[in-house]
This record gives sequence, structure tokens and C-alpha cells, in this order.
Amino acid sequence: MSMNSLEDHELIKKYIAGNEKAFEVLLLRHKDRIFRFIQIKVRDGELAADIFQEAFIKIVNTLKAGSYSEEGKFLPWALRICHNLVIDHFRKNGKYRMISESSSLKEDYNIFHTIKLEEENVQDIMTREEIEGQLVDLIEYLPDNQKDILKMRIYKEMSFKDIAKKEEISINTALGRMRYALMNLRKLIDKHEIILHS
Repeated sequence: MSMNSLEDHELIKKYIAGNEKAFEVLLLRHKDRIFRFIQIKVRDGELAADIFQEAFIKIVNTLKAGSYSEEGKFLPWALRICHNLVIDHFRKNGKYRMISESSSLKEDYNIFHTIKLEEENVQDIMTREEIEGQLVDLIEYLPDNQKDILKMRIYKEMSFKDIAKKEEISINTALGRMRYALMNLRKLIDKHEIILHS
């Protein structure tokens, strides 16, 4: 049986038993998803790479110390470590940023809403992480021209003037595509029964 066909928890057992290749397979399996998760949060490639490296040092140390106890749930556990490192980073820098759709089009609607850290418990954080992950995935289902504008607006915080210039379209066209993107995203949210506010 090839290493690639093994489940995460089987790879972890092999790695703990001394098989370095098992961790390499585990890393290759999840590194893109984990890095994307961090990059969405910090919106800075170099910082994301630093946190990614720090996260995997922590993951390796935890596994080698025999402290890993969430068998079969490696990815959520790894993402939680990354999330905590991101929070630590922003706390040290005196701020905590989350991706937010800043009342785009002056609508009273945020795709990603910010909750103050002191008001969150672990369950709140995990629930919000799950919602955020689902929304990021749903954005990929939008038509390309709507998806591109939404990403530029949310992730890069570009103005509609800059978006219009980059896409070589009018500001009204950019606004229209954003409006349709939000409408379609809402339909996807309803279809997948994602609850944005508890």
C-alpha cells in the first residue's frame, strides 16, 4: 500500500514511530489548504509564510511529544493552531484584522463579520472559522468576472475606481458585477443553509 493512500491518522502514527516520509506525505496533502487559510487571514505573503513555518514547527513538536490526541482530524487541528498563531500575531501588533466586506455598495451586509475577540469563546471561534471557510469555498462558484471583483474588493481592499481601471471597465460595470456577485453569493448561502449570524 502506498503512503499516499493512507489516512491522516495512519500517517501520524507512522511519523510518531519514526517514519519521516509519512509526515512529508501529510504536509504535501494539506499544505496548500493550510497556507491559503493563513493568507486569507493576514493578506501578506511573507507573513503567511512565516506563520505557516511556525505552525508546522509547532505541529511537529506536538506530534513528537506525543501530545496529539485528535485522531483522524488532523486538518481542523492544524488550522486551529494556525488561527491561534494569527491571533497571537495581531495581538502583539495591537490589532486583530479579519477579512471583511466593508459595506460594499453601501449595503448593510457583511460577507465576513468581525466579532471582538474578548466576546468569543472557543466554540464561537470554531463556528466562525467554519463559516468563513465555507464562504471562501462558495466564492469559487461565482462567474469569473464576479469572483475576480469580489476578491479584489475583499482580499485586496481595492477601490471600485482601481478595480475598474485594472479590469478596463467602467466604475458602473464594476459596481454592477459586485452587486450581482453579492446577490449570487447570498443565493449560494441560502442554498447551502449557511447561517451567518447566530
